[in-house]
Amino acid sequence: MKGELTAVIEPAPEGGYWAICLELPGANGQGQTVEEARQDLLGAVELLLADREADISRGLPADALRMPLPIG
Repeated sequence: MKGELTAVIEPAPEGGYWAICLELPGANGQGQTVEEARQDLLGAVELLLADREADISRGLPADALRMPLPIG
C-alpha cells in the first residue's frame, strides 16, 4: 500500500470535468480536460491539508513531537 489519495473525475454537464478526492471531503477541482481537473484537484488537496495543519498546530504545545508516519 502506498500513501495515495483517490481522484474521481467525471464529465461535467456543462462541459469539461469535475474532480473530487474520496479521502478528503471538501477537496474538489474542475478543468476543461481530465489533466486540468486532476491538477486543479491536486492544488485543492494541498491547500486544504496546509490549512488543516496550520489550524491544528495552533493548539499544540511547544514540546510536541512531529515525525513522519509512513503509509505502506
